[in-house]
Amino acid sequence: MCLTETLDEMVSNGILSPELAIQVLVQFDKSMTEALESQVKSKVTIKGHLHTYRFCDNVWTFILQDALFKSEDFQETVGRVKIVACDSKLLSQ
Repeated sequence: MCLTETLDEMVSNGILSPELAIQVLVQFDKSMTEALESQVKSKVTIKGHLHTYRFCDNVWTFILQDALFKSEDFQETVGRVKIVACDSKLLSQ
């Protein structure tokens, strides 16, 4: 959210054009996808109460309550978490 808020502020102040801000977000998504595919080797299991789910424009949104994140090294409970997921193939379009 910090990147989005910063870009919104920069567009509002006339520092960036809205088109450039969108390009920055698209590039960020592509770079994160590549980094996750190539550099992350660990696995996390998420369990929780599914409060809301939605599928719109090929994007899944899940809101979990009392979510338990568990890996080999740690275990953490979070009161509320929002997960947004899309097909990484769509980012290349």
